[in-house]
Amino acid sequence: MNELSYTLPVILALVLGVGVAMYIVLDGFDLGIGILFPFFREEIERDQVMNSVAPFWDGNETWLVLGGITLWTGFPKAFAIILPAMYLPVLVLLLALIFRGVAFEFRWVAKPHHRKWDAAFAGGSTLAAFAQGLILGGVLQEIKVVDGRFAGTPFDWLTPFSVMCGLGMVAGYALLGATWLLLKTEGDVERHARRMAAPLLIGMLGFIVLVSIWTPLQIGRIAERWFSTPNIFFLAQVPVATALFSWLCWYGIRNGRTLLPFASAIGIFLLAFGGLVVSNVPYLVPASMTVWEAASHPSTQMFYLIGAAILLPIIIAYTVLVFWLFRGTVKADQGYH
Repeated sequence: MNELSYTLPVILALVLGVGVAMYIVLDGFDLGIGILFPFFREEIERDQVMNSVAPFWDGNETWLVLGGITLWTGFPKAFAIILPAMYLPVLVLLLALIFRGVAFEFRWVAKPHHRKWDAAFAGGSTLAAFAQGLILGGVLQEIKVVDGRFAGTPFDWLTPFSVMCGLGMVAGYALLGATWLLLKTEGDVERHARRMAAPLLIGMLGFIVLVSIWTPLQIGRIAERWFSTPNIFFLAQVPVATALFSWLCWYGIRNGRTLLPFASAIGIFLLAFGGLVVSNVPYLVPASMTVWEAASHPSTQMFYLIGAAILLPIIIAYTVLVFWLFRGTVKADQGYH
């Protein structure tokens, strides 16, 4: 393997990781407000909740497109394994996102006959989050691969572990949604979100603990990665940092802070994502295919990276600009529709 064939897949894997991490954080909080939507009973509260995310939600999903295109273009062999293995939850995810997006726009024009769109918004958000957890769990528990091809059944992904990951993703996104509302809203919505945030934090941490125990018990290579020496001395910082961010989030929720709970919840998510990466690196399809084995031809990788080098700064600049322009809180009598 020459230097170019070694380096390009690593760079592409970093682009993929950035895309996935940004999607989890940014689309996570607006999926989270959809999950929490039924718990806001008053119409004025529901309007305020949706207006808090109205300028951001469609731009946030750009990162999902970036991640999918990077996987397809940069790692086609992995894409050809993961997609057939996860076809049903991926299909559910895409349909749920479509339903949710349509409901977001149609809810405003359908008033006062918009209850079905409220249900579609909440249901689509919850189903999309659950489907993402199913996909994550299905990949983590290892896909059956023979001769570089998916060799399992259409329902291999459906296990107690993947269902637990799905529920954990719903709880985690709901926490992001609640802490986002602490940051972006005032009045009754902010108070209701603060009451929900603490139990959601406990629930999310419970699922993180379950995954942290379940994966090394189920998969020997992950146990060796985390608990062998000298790895254990370096990787022990991950749960320590998670505990610190959890305390900061709890403190912020209980003491009326606005930015601290949201920033801390993001920190917990990124640490959990980082822990999963550490558990599986260098595999893209655990434990069957590494990033180098899955990579496309170097010329294809270079072509894509040139495009990514142009578009990625534009996407980042657009994201920063939108968050800056629409900074501040959304009051009950304000909106963008």
